[in-house]
Amino acid sequence: MGGFWPVPDALTYLAGTWRTTRSVRDLASNDSGEFSGTTVFGPVEGGGLIQRESGTFVWQGVPRPAERTLRLLPGRIPGTVDVRFADGRPFHDLDLTAGRHLADHPCSADLYRGEFTVRDADHWRTVWRVRGPAKDLVLTTDYARAD
Repeated sequence: MGGFWPVPDALTYLAGTWRTTRSVRDLASNDSGEFSGTTVFGPVEGGGLIQRESGTFVWQGVPRPAERTLRLLPGRIPGTVDVRFADGRPFHDLDLTAGRHLADHPCSADLYRGEFTVRDADHWRTVWRVRGPAKDLVLTTDYARAD
């Protein structure tokens, strides 16, 4: 699985159910955690997708339920996405037409820098590097199509 796999329309590619695994490393404390679960990208009225992630997050040996919801709206350029938090606040843009995309999201004094890579029709990955006074993290998430 070398190189990147171009995606002409990110919303079409993402639609469906994905098995999701995430590693979280706190570079300041050397702690680590893992998430495993499912991410469903389902249609919403008016176009776009709702991303619903649910599963179990284990941090310092303690498992707990975890979930997240994002809204993915058609971007300004065909095939791209405007990613928003569940409450509608902007998160980042997403353009997978080259199979790889970089995005930034400032959060208070911390900066989230994301790299999105598509490996093939059924596998993609995100790596978020979070730096700032409050956080020093690397979050790596792998998605494998489940349907």
